[in-house]
Amino acid sequence: MLVKIIIVGLLLAIVASLFTSMSFLIRDDSERRRTLTALKIRIALSITLVLFVLLSWHMGWIAPHTAMRTPIPNP
Repeated sequence: MLVKIIIVGLLLAIVASLFTSMSFLIRDDSERRRTLTALKIRIALSITLVLFVLLSWHMGWIAPHTAMRTPIPNP
């Protein structure tokens, strides 16, 4: 359960960073490059998410499954 919470938290942080950089792009007229910094943070969070998912799968904390579940046959 903790792994799923971390994954959802990282996804929410990525979306928040995306909207933050979009607001900086639209409203910011200064020379501070806040848009670029927010996009760098989003890329770092995305790479962290991918690496964490791969590590979780390798350690056996999460397992892939199909979208359509097949019924268990009755013996």
